Amino acid sequence: MRLVMIGAPASGKGTQANRLTRHFDLDHISTGEMLRAEEAKRSELGLVVESYLKRGQLVPDSLVVKLVGERLAHNHLAQRFILDGFPRTLNQALALDRALGEMGQAIDAALLIEVPDSAVLERITGRRADPETGRIYHLKFSPPPPEILHRLEQRDDDTAEVMQARLSTYRERIAPVVAHYRDQGLLIAVDGTPPPEAVFQELLCRLASLNSTPQEE
Repeated sequence: MRLVMIGAPASGKGTQANRLTRHFDLDHISTGEMLRAEEAKRSELGLVVESYLKRGQLVPDSLVVKLVGERLAHNHLAQRFILDGFPRTLNQALALDRALGEMGQAIDAALLIEVPDSAVLERITGRRADPETGRIYHLKFSPPPPEILHRLEQRDDDTAEVMQARLSTYRERIAPVVAHYRDQGLLIAVDGTPPPEAVFQELLCRLASLNSTPQEE
């Protein structure tokens, strides 16, 4: 099973990708985690990544495609994976098609988690990180203990201004990707606003027919 997971920031795609990874024994390939790892290392690539993220912009296709291509090329589980947060542009989707085609593989389904921008903003702007433990809280959905509230920090790219820019860019660039997979009969779109378990069960239900009929939105 080869899947791609598409969704806006804070749509819940990472949570669902993790659940699907465990359920189907897939290799979870998260471009966000790979980019953040480079950023944390303060590598040359990491500094470039940081400059884009702070402005609420997508990292250039060439850099992301290079990272994913290297991961797939050295991935012994190439026939069983879920790509989390990739592709985000049509160029990335076409590059992925080419890379998999060279390995005699193809995507089985593209999973789209749909969440309104208003819900995304609420999820993102309420996040706070504890610099001492690294734990992430949410002021509304997962409140921190009152005694540590004073030391919590908001990430630079979790502000409303940055997120609105990111969402605008995401919506503009993801539309051709969604159309690309819809035209191939690979798109599975689900509502990401219910509780995570309900979203997961809906995905399982929609994926159950993978081996029998083409997937449609």
